[in-house]
Amino acid sequence: MRNARAGRNGRLTPVVTRLSQLFVRTLREDPSDAEVTSHRLLVRAGYIRRQAPGIFAWLPLGLRVRRKVEKVIHDEMERAGAQQVHFPALLPREPYEVTGRWTEYGDGIFRLQDRKEADYLLAPTHEEVFTLLVKDLYNSYKDLPLMIYQIQDKYRDEARPRAGLLRGREFSMKDAYSFDYTDEGLDVSYQAQRDAYERIFTRLGLDYVIVSADAGAMGGSKSEEFLHPTPIGEDTFVQSESGYAANVEAYRTTVPDSLPIDGQPAATVFDSPNTPTIETLVALVNANHPRTDRPWTAADTLKNVILALTNLDGSRELVSVGLPGDREVDMKRAEAAFAPATIEPATEADFATNKALVKGYIGPWASAGPVLGEKGAAKVRFLVDPRVVDGTSWVTGANEVHKHVFNLVAGRDFTADGVVDIAEVRDGDPAPDGSGPIHSARGMEIGHVFQLGRKYAEALDLKVLDENGKLVTVTMGSYGIGVTRIVAVIAETNNDERGLIWPIEVAPYHVHVVATGKDDDALNLAEGLAAEFETAGFEALLDDRPKVSPGVKFGDAELIGVPYIVIAGRGAADGVVEVWDRRSGKRDEIPATEALAWLTSATVR
Repeated sequence: MRNARAGRNGRLTPVVTRLSQLFVRTLREDPSDAEVTSHRLLVRAGYIRRQAPGIFAWLPLGLRVRRKVEKVIHDEMERAGAQQVHFPALLPREPYEVTGRWTEYGDGIFRLQDRKEADYLLAPTHEEVFTLLVKDLYNSYKDLPLMIYQIQDKYRDEARPRAGLLRGREFSMKDAYSFDYTDEGLDVSYQAQRDAYERIFTRLGLDYVIVSADAGAMGGSKSEEFLHPTPIGEDTFVQSESGYAANVEAYRTTVPDSLPIDGQPAATVFDSPNTPTIETLVALVNANHPRTDRPWTAADTLKNVILALTNLDGSRELVSVGLPGDREVDMKRAEAAFAPATIEPATEADFATNKALVKGYIGPWASAGPVLGEKGAAKVRFLVDPRVVDGTSWVTGANEVHKHVFNLVAGRDFTADGVVDIAEVRDGDPAPDGSGPIHSARGMEIGHVFQLGRKYAEALDLKVLDENGKLVTVTMGSYGIGVTRIVAVIAETNNDERGLIWPIEVAPYHVHVVATGKDDDALNLAEGLAAEFETAGFEALLDDRPKVSPGVKFGDAELIGVPYIVIAGRGAADGVVEVWDRRSGKRDEIPATEALAWLTSATVR
């Protein structure tokens, strides 16, 4: 990315980027809508500018960082054997209609029509058109394996775009797709991309955790996320000390063994006035019906939560979920479990139209209606948490006002319509692989790899002839990296109270040369050093702005975040410069003749 031009002798001579000519303006105040550090600093330092909620323009400094991130990705994609292609962002409806995602995406995508009223969308992702392209060009197993990728903008109609580049409506992604005709081939392609991701994030200096993930609308079987641990992350993941790691949506509760039913006491309904909550119920039973072995706790109760699903056809369905009373429903886990339907807590209107739902006193249901109490005609499925196994005994609602029931035994007194794992996950819960207790943390998704299998190939009829001349359906993988999000994550991770501090791999320039003072000595020395650095292969930014105070120049240098700063100022006449290493914070005065050696040594540490 060095700047150069041909001189009269035909040789390339370095062209130094001058801050006096660079299209950039730094800001002294934080933008009013900035929620996180990366958003605040990228705007203040002149890397991006807001155009609309979740939509940003990229300025020259920002584009230089973005292109360097892209170069790392290109390098590792080529090393993994992937070839680059490029699709349009504006795509027709038909392929997405075939796979069902035109409808499944709901309000999450931008749809539009051309002048002939044909339907289009701004692509949220490109599985369909990648599949159709391979179908158009390849028809034999000899053509496979194939791995192709692009870096392209995506569009999603986020309801609440936030945090600058971390959650926008327009964003750039690297999406790669592998095509094999055997499951074994898919495993090899998947591992190649997974390994490439580890190299990419290592080169970019990003900490990451690889976690099992829910495939969501993408479909397929195996799915893993690369999460960057950060307190501002919007994903929760869990880990055990022995290596288990999963996104909270993909965590699976360990199912306890069933218990004997024979010999358990009969279910008994009891009066429980004014106990519409688990807390009030536990207080009442401890006061009026104490146990001899220990106090009653919320874990002894069965909480029945009514959720409302809105299906793709617009219909509304109520579901009752029974879970231990010491747990809450995790709505993100519920969204994943019930996708593509959208989900929310039942409303007062839902209860009003389903008279058999006795709010505050709801108990287990069978398919035909409530187990106890008035037999209404509520159309409510009853699902239970995995911990509600046969033989477990519960204190729960009796489906009558001011009444609960003791000793309601699963498998004897009620049977659920199914199991759903949507309760909150807590620190100390067991890892499903038996590797010990888990603990939770926050993370930001920076990459995601999927084994799509044959979902899209079957929908779009992508088949090839195998060794025996038989048509077989191709199996696919999908691999995404959020390019613009990574820029923000790097900025979020690399800064101090004065500004950004870019890693050398993605810094817009390697060295920021600052000329201060009123005479020509400082400017001449700074210009000479910048040209020397460029000739040696270092990208230099020269602050040659006239009539700008040293304090402003120093402040801008620290805000912009080039990792190495060389200042030609008071010592210029004596051939002395000040050098700053922004990453270590160390500052020294050295002879100007040693500046190149200092920079060379600093950048290889």
